[in-house]
Amino acid sequence: MTSILTNNGAMVALQTLKSVNNNLEETQNQISTGKEVGMAKDNSAVWAISKTMESDIQAYEAVGDALNFGEATVAVASSGMEQIVETLKEMRELAVAGVSQNVDHAKIEADLAKKKEQIDSIIDSASFNGANLLDTAVTSQLDVLGGISATADVITVSAIDTGASLSTGTISALTSANADDVLTQIEALLTFAIDSAAQLGADSNRLSDQNDFVSKLTDSLKSGVSTMADTNMEEASARLKALQTQQQLAVQSLSIANQAPQTLQQLFR
Repeated sequence: MTSILTNNGAMVALQTLKSVNNNLEETQNQISTGKEVGMAKDNSAVWAISKTMESDIQAYEAVGDALNFGEATVAVASSGMEQIVETLKEMRELAVAGVSQNVDHAKIEADLAKKKEQIDSIIDSASFNGANLLDTAVTSQLDVLGGISATADVITVSAIDTGASLSTGTISALTSANADDVLTQIEALLTFAIDSAAQLGADSNRLSDQNDFVSKLTDSLKSGVSTMADTNMEEASARLKALQTQQQLAVQSLSIANQAPQTLQQLFR
């Protein structure tokens, strides 16, 4: 039955056109924003998960910054201690030469005194943003944020007690009579400095390894969020072309449906 009051064909065509237009607008938004799930209404479950993961990403990026800062602080101390080791090796060489009787002990002692000053200067200068891991009077330990869980994961780097175990004041002034004692004193400091440099190197490696892990974990989380929430541009492009075609056909269908009642006029001629 054909009615001049109700055009069922036009209503169906109009509903189809509305549906196509809604899908087309949604697809265009996904392409323009790059987000398939940009708001909670798009997919509440996926949106909630992605937002939680994005919060974790921000937290791990902050952890990465803290680890970078910690690495830099330990690197300064490690470089300083390695230089102290080299200086003590030079002092040991001078002390060995001082054991001989036919050398100028005064000149050797003058050289040793300069190198003592150099060691003291290195210890005082091995500071990074106020933290000095070669001077426990300045910094007793360095706490570095290494991760996030139920509680903060802190990596602790202990400072080197150079004041007690690496004091150049414990080295006697070199003379022809005490050269052996001076050599023993320097060797004791050298052993401590080597052990301390090794400790700082191990701490630096731990921070570096943790930083690498946090960086990879952050990348994995970003990839996961992208998989869940980002638009598949190839798929969206194909869907856009299909919807544009459907829109054109729906408009034509609505036009045809609107013209159908006009044919009734022929029945009354």
